[in-house]
Amino acid sequence: MTDPDDAPAARRARLAALERGTSLAAALAFFDALPPADPAGLAGRWRGSGVPTGHPLDGTLEALGWLGKRFEPTGDAHPLLLAGPRGVVVDLDPRVVPLRLALRCAPLLRRGPVARAVRALLPLAGTRGPRARVRAVVHRGVTTAAMTYDALPVEDAFRAVDDDTLLGLMEARGMDRPYLFVLRRVPAQDTLPCSSRRQ
Repeated sequence: MTDPDDAPAARRARLAALERGTSLAAALAFFDALPPADPAGLAGRWRGSGVPTGHPLDGTLEALGWLGKRFEPTGDAHPLLLAGPRGVVVDLDPRVVPLRLALRCAPLLRRGPVARAVRALLPLAGTRGPRARVRAVVHRGVTTAAMTYDALPVEDAFRAVDDDTLLGLMEARGMDRPYLFVLRRVPAQDTLPCSSRRQ
C-alpha cells in the first residue's frame, strides 16, 4: 500500500540504504509501498544498477558492463544496454542470452577475466531494433508500467521512487525469486553512441 505522506526524499534515502545490501523481503516491502510508474513517463535512457538481495544475478550484470535500458515514446524498449569496447554502448539482443545458463554460471561471469572476454564479444550480439515493449500491467495487485521481452519469458515491473528513479523487479520463467534493480534517468545530453550488428 502506497503511503501518501512518504516524500520522494525519504524514499530515495530508503533506497540508498537498500542498495548497500538487503533481504529479499525488505526489498519487496519497499517495492510494494512505492507508487506505480506511468508507462507514458518512461521515454528516454535510464542507467541501471542492481539491488543486492542474495539473488544469483547480484553483481553479474554490472561485471558484464550493464548500463541500463532505453525506452521509446512509442512504448518500444531496448532492455539491455551494455558497455562495449572503446566506450561504445552495445544494444544487446536478448535472444542471444541463455538465461538459465547465465543463472547457473553467474559466479563465473563475475570473475574479471571471464567478464572481460564476454564484454569483448558484446558487439557481435548487438541489435538495432527494440526487443521489448512497455505497457501497463497488474503486478502484485497494482497497475503499473512493466517491460515485457519479445523473445524471452521475462517481465520487468516498475515502481516510482521519484520522477527520475524507478525500482524494477524482474521475474522470469525458471527463476525462483525476483531480481531487483534501480533505474535512474539519464539526461538527454549524456547519451552515448551505440554499436549494433544485427537487425
